Amino acid sequence: MKIVVCAKFVPDATADRRFRSEDNTVDRAGVDGLLSELDEYAVETALTVKEAGGSEDGEVTVLTVGPEQAADAVKKGLQMGADAGVHVLDDAIHGSDAVATSLILAKALAKLEADLVVFGMGSTDGGMGVVPAMVSERLGLPAVTLGSEVTVEGQTVRIRRDGDTASETIEGTLPLVLSVSDQANEPRYPSFKGIMAAKKKPVETWSLADLELTADQVGGSSAWTEVVEVTARPARTAGTIVTDDDGSGAAELVEFLSTNKFL
Repeated sequence: MKIVVCAKFVPDATADRRFRSEDNTVDRAGVDGLLSELDEYAVETALTVKEAGGSEDGEVTVLTVGPEQAADAVKKGLQMGADAGVHVLDDAIHGSDAVATSLILAKALAKLEADLVVFGMGSTDGGMGVVPAMVSERLGLPAVTLGSEVTVEGQTVRIRRDGDTASETIEGTLPLVLSVSDQANEPRYPSFKGIMAAKKKPVETWSLADLELTADQVGGSSAWTEVVEVTARPARTAGTIVTDDDGSGAAELVEFLSTNKFL
């Protein structure tokens, strides 16, 4: 089985995240970044499926789209245990929205001839969660999404999807597109052996031309949305201290909450 994990390189949530002044897009090249935490669950799912079928019975490839620094997302997947990586790198991709991103991924996945495509439930920078469905539509494959539990038996993929009031069991037949939630598993930490082994694993870099795509099909110029203006979040101000020296503290607190529409 050929398994491909779509992994996204995102700005580190604990670092200084910002937008580019030139076009109000997220700055991905000038800030610290890493593999999206939610995609680690996808990598773990892929590795678990491979191991359940026997280590020699499958191959896990990590696929990413992004600037040069996005290679770090592939590297993390390889350190966790994936076998190979593909990085789609092209200056024209900058500013692509979910629609264009799904096109790039679909072209790459078709070239990889994946049997099982695995996504996380969303990305920690955008959080849209729509790309798996878009990719499945472009590839003409079924999609089983937001799996909290995943089992693969032969050609059948079965998931449990947990909702607010009930759980559903959904299954599909390979090849298909799968997305998993952050309840699906506990991503493994790369071992020292895995970190060293990752250095020798093959990683290919593809351009838009390699996918038979042109610059006018992707990027900010083809995006369906545009960020017109960005305003920095104001600095936190000092809080209000309510004292209760004379027993009126409770009334003052209620008044404060009511005035500020917290109640």
